[in-house]
Amino acid sequence: MSHEADRELARLWRVSRTVHEMVRDRGYLVADYEVDVPFDQFKNDFGATGSVDRGPMSFSVKHAEDEGTLYVYFCAEKNVSKAAMKTFITSMDKIGAKRGIIIWSEKMSPAAKKTLQELASEYHLEDFQESDLLVNITRHFLVPKHQIMRKEEKDQLIKRYRLKETQLPRIMITDPVARYYGMKRGQVMRIERASETAGRYITYRICM
Repeated sequence: MSHEADRELARLWRVSRTVHEMVRDRGYLVADYEVDVPFDQFKNDFGATGSVDRGPMSFSVKHAEDEGTLYVYFCAEKNVSKAAMKTFITSMDKIGAKRGIIIWSEKMSPAAKKTLQELASEYHLEDFQESDLLVNITRHFLVPKHQIMRKEEKDQLIKRYRLKETQLPRIMITDPVARYYGMKRGQVMRIERASETAGRYITYRICM
C-alpha cells in the first residue's frame, strides 16, 4: 500500500470512529467494538486491496427506542454526483430506512445538493464532509454536556417558567453541535455546564 493510501485510511479510521460515536449519541444501537476498531483491523477491512474502499464502510443501525432505522452511506466518489445520491437513496429503500447520512470527501455537486432538498419531504437526510468528522467535537473538554429534550420535557419547561418558545436562547441548526446530534427546528437542547460556585448550571437553547 502506498504512503498516500495509508494516510487516507488513517483519516478514514478517525472519521469512522466519530460517525459511530455520533450515531450512538443519538440513541442508536452501536456496540463498543464497533466504535473501538483497532487501526490494523480497519486497514485490513477497507484497504486490503492496496487502495481505499469506502463502499463496505456504509452501515445501517436501529434506534434504541424504536424510532426506525438509520442508514449511513460513505460515498465512494470524491465528488458526489446525482447518480451517487440515487445509489444512496436506493440503498435506504432496500432496508426501509427513512433517515440517512451521506459522508463525502471533497465536493458535493449542485445537482446532488438539489436532490437532498427535493427529497426532504420524504426522507430525513443529512450530509457531512469527512474533514468535519476527523475529531469528535463533543469530546473536547471545553464543550459542555448537551442533550436534546423530549417533547414532553420541552412542554414542561415552557410551562414551568411560563415562557414562549421565542424567549428561549437560540442554537442555529447549522451549529456543529446541533448537526452532531441531528437537531430539528423547534427542538430544545439542555446544556449542562460546570460552575465554580454552583457546581453546575443548566441552560436551554431552541434550534432555529
